[in-house]
Amino acid sequence: MQSNLHESWRIIRPSHNKVEERGSVSENEWLLETRGLTKRFGGLLAVDSLPLAIRPGEVRGLIGPNGSGKTTTINLLSGLYRADAGEIYLRGERIERLRPHEITARGVVRTFQIPKLFGNMTALENVMIPALAALDRGPGPARAALTARARQLLALVALDRLRHALAKELSGGQAMLLQIARGLMVHPSHLFLLDEPFAGVHPTVKDTIMAAILRMNQEEGITFLIVSHEMTTLRRLCPRVSVMHEGRLIAEGSFEEAANHPRVLEAYLGG
Repeated sequence: MQSNLHESWRIIRPSHNKVEERGSVSENEWLLETRGLTKRFGGLLAVDSLPLAIRPGEVRGLIGPNGSGKTTTINLLSGLYRADAGEIYLRGERIERLRPHEITARGVVRTFQIPKLFGNMTALENVMIPALAALDRGPGPARAALTARARQLLALVALDRLRHALAKELSGGQAMLLQIARGLMVHPSHLFLLDEPFAGVHPTVKDTIMAAILRMNQEEGITFLIVSHEMTTLRRLCPRVSVMHEGRLIAEGSFEEAANHPRVLEAYLGG
């Protein structure tokens, strides 16, 4: 595998290892910002006036007990759900009324808890889909360059040897890896939303996912928002976490700060 994954695409952006406090930066420095983001399902308030702000180059964790609104938030940010109220800004542009494919075209990528792949297509073909779809909308890199990029990404997630295997033949962990590689094929990629990428996967697969996140963050400056219950893993990955409970943001900071916050302790332990 070549060491420079971004050579043919030239989408290098700086990686920020230190995240400053939210109040010390101006609005135009946020990659993603939500204001009053709200989603209801009947009488259930799933996301309640959520304020979330993420800087370019962050690897941010989004945690909270089951039912706290984390996946609903991902669905709102990616356009799968339409917000009932509030605003979502991506690089200063409001996107909450855009369709999912329009949000993706602006550089927002996501995975699902249950990988959504084309089972009768090969692993390589699955990874190629975003790039080929982009070619249908206008000129882009040559097919050979796209294939080379796809193989680099498959190698990044240790799947290049299975590039000719049908997606339906892969294990659950391999399917998650393939879903991540396909997401990284989207160009440009500014924000990657990962929904429970570590759930139920082998420790080796978990390590591969972590390595891929860190490498793409450092080499290509991709920002990650990761929903996970794997606290040990998030502690290693995320300098900063946001904590949700009952649809609200209740704490934000380093993992240690969040874990010791009284409202977080109450949310997880009750009482």
